[in-house]
Amino acid sequence: MRALLRRLHGAAVALLLWRGRAPSPARPAASEVLSQHLRQRRLPHWTSFCVKYSAVRNDQFGLSHFNWPVDGANYLVLRTGCFPFIKYHCSRAAPQDLALQDAFFTALKVLNAGIPTLLYGIGSWFFARVTETVHTSHGPVTIYFLNKEDEGAMY
Repeated sequence: MRALLRRLHGAAVALLLWRGRAPSPARPAASEVLSQHLRQRRLPHWTSFCVKYSAVRNDQFGLSHFNWPVDGANYLVLRTGCFPFIKYHCSRAAPQDLALQDAFFTALKVLNAGIPTLLYGIGSWFFARVTETVHTSHGPVTIYFLNKEDEGAMY
């Protein structure tokens, strides 16, 4: 079922991001952008950012709440697609069993047909004015913040 949803979602996003017949350049995986951002920030206590769907390969489709290890630190990640962005909220914490919460958040997004996340994405499009460049194996990727984050802040 997840594979079918991934294919349908991928086709819908490709249609919305259609750029004509020009071949699209290689894009980094969203997971690489996430890891590189956390490294560039020197493993912060928390961070919350958006990355454009058009800038990455969505290799974390179907993951809503999960552990993400980076260089010995673990992050609890809340992730949602909010077109035209993928939104991440990351908090450094010990690994936890998030399977039930991940299933709950995923089911909630399916049940509400993604309408709230689409509205969140449109709102982010208007208000995300703080940017940062993340350096990846496929070149630089711009990420967006709804507010400026203080380096080293606990909250």
